[in-house]
Amino acid sequence: MKALIMAGGYATRLWPITKDNPKALLPLGNKTILEYILEKVKELDVDVYISTNRYFADKFKGFEVELIVEDTVHEEEKLGTIAALKNAYEVLGEDDYLVIAGDNVFSFSLRDFVERYNGKTLIAVYDVGDFELAKRYGVVVLEGNKVVDFEEKPAKPKTTLISTGVYLFPKRVMDLLDDYLKEGNKDSPGYFLQWLLKRGEEIVAYRFDDYWYDIGSADSYLEAMKTLLKESHIEEIQISPYAKIIPPVVIKRGTKILGRSIIGPYAYIGEECVIENSDISDSIIFPRTVIRNSTIWRSIIDEKCEIRNLELRKSLVGGHAKIQRGE
Repeated sequence: MKALIMAGGYATRLWPITKDNPKALLPLGNKTILEYILEKVKELDVDVYISTNRYFADKFKGFEVELIVEDTVHEEEKLGTIAALKNAYEVLGEDDYLVIAGDNVFSFSLRDFVERYNGKTLIAVYDVGDFELAKRYGVVVLEGNKVVDFEEKPAKPKTTLISTGVYLFPKRVMDLLDDYLKEGNKDSPGYFLQWLLKRGEEIVAYRFDDYWYDIGSADSYLEAMKTLLKESHIEEIQISPYAKIIPPVVIKRGTKILGRSIIGPYAYIGEECVIENSDISDSIIFPRTVIRNSTIWRSIIDEKCEIRNLELRKSLVGGHAKIQRGE
């Protein structure tokens, strides 16, 4: 068995913060999304690979994981998940494949997941508990642990059980990837699962509870941080005696917390930021950003920004932005 982490997308829904950084390497508490996934994979004694694109390949070189690089540098050129999976299969060779979406954060043990594998396609399923929310995903109908119906992004979901971004495909199914694509089908895992069911392939569900996040939007990114940030991580910083920190928070090296600032709860402050007389909570602030006399709530602010005299709520600010209101 081989483990393949899919990180070849350009994450346009999270632009501009993912314009120059792969989504899998976004900070999530004191780790990146990819580090959470790799910790899970380390439970298994398998070879691990990352599928990415040429534009982001260098970003992954600090990880001791072999890269499978698709030759794309723009969103318009990118392979879909199934085509990228086929590309990796051609490079790595025949085997069963544990496939994990590089933007998924989940609570279950991959060892437990793999132990449920019996040679049939295995998918991880989660109850989102809301029919409107289920419309965004592949909806699963089960009889016991057997998938009897699957519909990708249905207008009228039959259940609130959805397929997450963790799959275990046997070699027999991996051999079908080329046929699926040659038939002109949509380059998406959900539609591939539908196609497999119609061909009579049996699909087994591994159902789990607790938490799962598909980090495809600012809201899901911030919610994942709130779930996973259990304790504070504060590095070498300068902090005013009048400032207050409400845990849990992450504050990285070289940051200055000045004046009567309040940081937290659930705040990530990157390296070498300057925060002065400002309140920041439920937010992610990327490195070398300056925030003065402002209130930031449930927002994401990219690197090297300057924010002055503002109240920002549910905002996504691109890198190098300078925003201020007059004194």
